[in-house]
Amino acid sequence: MQGFSLPRSSTLFIVSYVFASSLTTKMSGRMSSNGNRSMINTTILHDLYEKHSQSPYYDNLSRPVSDLLPPFIVAGIRGVTSNPAIFEKAITSSNAYNEQLRNLLESGKDLESAYWEMVVKDIQDACKLLEPIYNESNGLDGYVSVEVSPKLANNTKGTTEAAKLLHKKVGFPNVYIKIPATKDSIPSIKEVISHGISVNVTLIFCLSQYEAVIDAYLDGLEASEMDDLSKISSAAAFYISRVDVTVDKKLEQIGTSEALDLRGKAAVAQAVLAYQLYRKKFRGPRWERLEKRGAKKQRLMWASTNVKNEAYPDTLYVDSLIGPDTISTIPPQALAAFMEHGSLSRSIDSNVSEAEGVYNEIERLGIDWNCVGSELEHIVLDSFTKCFDNVLHSLKAKHSHLISI
Repeated sequence: MQGFSLPRSSTLFIVSYVFASSLTTKMSGRMSSNGNRSMINTTILHDLYEKHSQSPYYDNLSRPVSDLLPPFIVAGIRGVTSNPAIFEKAITSSNAYNEQLRNLLESGKDLESAYWEMVVKDIQDACKLLEPIYNESNGLDGYVSVEVSPKLANNTKGTTEAAKLLHKKVGFPNVYIKIPATKDSIPSIKEVISHGISVNVTLIFCLSQYEAVIDAYLDGLEASEMDDLSKISSAAAFYISRVDVTVDKKLEQIGTSEALDLRGKAAVAQAVLAYQLYRKKFRGPRWERLEKRGAKKQRLMWASTNVKNEAYPDTLYVDSLIGPDTISTIPPQALAAFMEHGSLSRSIDSNVSEAEGVYNEIERLGIDWNCVGSELEHIVLDSFTKCFDNVLHSLKAKHSHLISI
């Protein structure tokens, strides 16, 4: 960890402490890029990928990217995700954006344009650091996700155009443009994919929504005029912890012992079934035709993996969803916990029948999974929209302060 300085006052210090401990105590002989066997630091994150084919991504980004991100890459992180809430926190809690903000506004940029310029700079810096992983993995990993404005979630044309523009502005092959899985944005996924742009579809909360996302991806690949589809990649970000928060409340309202016994089980059960749906959809004649053109499977990405109920194990949503051809995007607290005491074994399909039983029992109690999905979509979109508005207000205040000093 020498050469990297992390602030002791933030969660990053906790994570870096765990990384330092892991890197110090666990070493193994591995093949380096030049083919020589050498002692390279390994952590549970390396084992997660090498033994279980699950790619750990870091759900966070802030400046200075060139200082803060490398230790995570060294520790085994293979990609980065971001969202409006992450950028709100990064920009409002740091002075690292002040100089660029001042220059952008003095050059005539409006506040929203300045915001996107700063976001793009961070994404570009992260893409540059992760590009070696992208190249070494032949485009499997090394992606950095950036989301279109949440205000466009119900605007098909606006989402499509914003995705194309954002992709062009970032200018790196290893950028994922995040598009929400709303009814109005599903057609945008097909359109953007057909133009060869890699997409991380976000805000997936239920199985019916997930199936629509897969179909949009397949439709986009089929509509593409590219001879070689291997440069197109996609991930489907299925939210986890927020599902338990919502379903648990409904189970508590029902109040029977039968209902209460199901608390903390809904999210993982639905995710297990999502993985079964993934396996079903990416096989058969339709997929085989696309695969012959070089198409990659749209990997499931487990999102919202922080445990929000202190009564549950703090690594629940990472430990319980380990399996091949998936991504786990992990925020700082969950990452620190997993690095320190996570369990490393294939779990995503270890008990599918139990997951089916939980899912069906919750439905039998009168809880509609599609309604849960719609409710969560509204909540999270509203939250991200507020974050987007808040950061613009903060930038205005920052600029007023900067020109007064």
